[in-house]
Amino acid sequence: MKSIDRYMARLIAVPLFSTLIISAMLLILDRIRRLFDFVATEGGPVSVVWRMLANLLPEYLGLGIPIGLMLGVLLAFRRLAANSELDVLRGVGMSYNRLLRVPMMYAIVLAALNLAIVGYVQPIARYYYEGLRFELRTGALGASIKVGEFTHLGDKMTIRIEQSRDKGRDLSGIFVQAKTAKGDSIGVTAEHGEFLATDDPNTIIFRLTNGTLIHDRPEFKTPRVLTFSNHDLPIPLPKYENFRTRGGRNLEYTLPELAKTGQTGATEKERDSSRAEFHFRLAEVATMFLLPMLGLALGVPPKRSNSGFGVFFGIVMLVTYHKVNEYAAAIGELGRIDPLIALWVPFGVFAGLVLWMYYTIAYVPGGQPIGAIERAFSKAASAVTNRLPGRRRKRAAEQGA
Repeated sequence: MKSIDRYMARLIAVPLFSTLIISAMLLILDRIRRLFDFVATEGGPVSVVWRMLANLLPEYLGLGIPIGLMLGVLLAFRRLAANSELDVLRGVGMSYNRLLRVPMMYAIVLAALNLAIVGYVQPIARYYYEGLRFELRTGALGASIKVGEFTHLGDKMTIRIEQSRDKGRDLSGIFVQAKTAKGDSIGVTAEHGEFLATDDPNTIIFRLTNGTLIHDRPEFKTPRVLTFSNHDLPIPLPKYENFRTRGGRNLEYTLPELAKTGQTGATEKERDSSRAEFHFRLAEVATMFLLPMLGLALGVPPKRSNSGFGVFFGIVMLVTYHKVNEYAAAIGELGRIDPLIALWVPFGVFAGLVLWMYYTIAYVPGGQPIGAIERAFSKAASAVTNRLPGRRRKRAAEQGA
């Protein structure tokens, strides 16, 4: 790589990776509170929150990588223009096509990475995420016993604990109500207790200290009462159904699996749904090859302008296109429009707009697409502002004076 290429690579790298990190953190902060609430409600261990976030990370990267690439190129060219370095490079005969060499290298590498993420990693991670949610709901992750509440272990045992110390190793104020397979009813109260593992993975021991046990059976005239200093109460762990196999939704299919289902699906609805998801992912990856040109067109501001409108407009444009693709995929899943048309027509419109913007700045003398967009928005904002009630009265007062 030549010196200018290495310089461009450094200019793009900093905002690109900064955007990736910041966007991932924002998405994680948005989800982490809801995950903590969900795990706490289901009584699961806190450590499962981090496992769930790890399985959501590929989905966040699939959204963050395109935005990071576009902003990296945009801010790099904006800095070149602001420091007049772009004028020097253009003055020595370096074209915009030549300056796009390094951004296109970034686009190729990140598009391959994004294809691997959305095509293979994200579907499997999504399945593991849904598996963790299922295990939390069923208690298969070892749901904790909440202090001060009645906790049901299966349909034959209820436990209540008043206090918990030393991370659950020292329990006090214990009440247990259970029914055996023979129909016996057992009630236990104890001052202290602790859970102990056994060789049988399906059974744990609840060792109780200083308590009373009441044993009742239908043929007993009066229940038997036993006072003990130490008593081991075996607790059979409830059995849970297995989680479903991967593929319950299209989000859990890899790209080859989607392609296969789109051709050999049992029903037309299944084929349309798989094809819509397949083309949605490919269209999102293909869009990345347009982002260097979009970043360049929006990153070079008009002369004597320090406006950051290009950054705002680029993000809005990319997010809007992503939402249009999601809507088109939903329409394609319903079978109203062929998924091939529903996903690639918006891509063609987006590509045409990006190519027009790049052609304007690269080949039209004095062409400035971001300047034209700024002027259009400025006129629209002025028209709206002038029609506000306060501005009308002020203008009328000025004319009367």
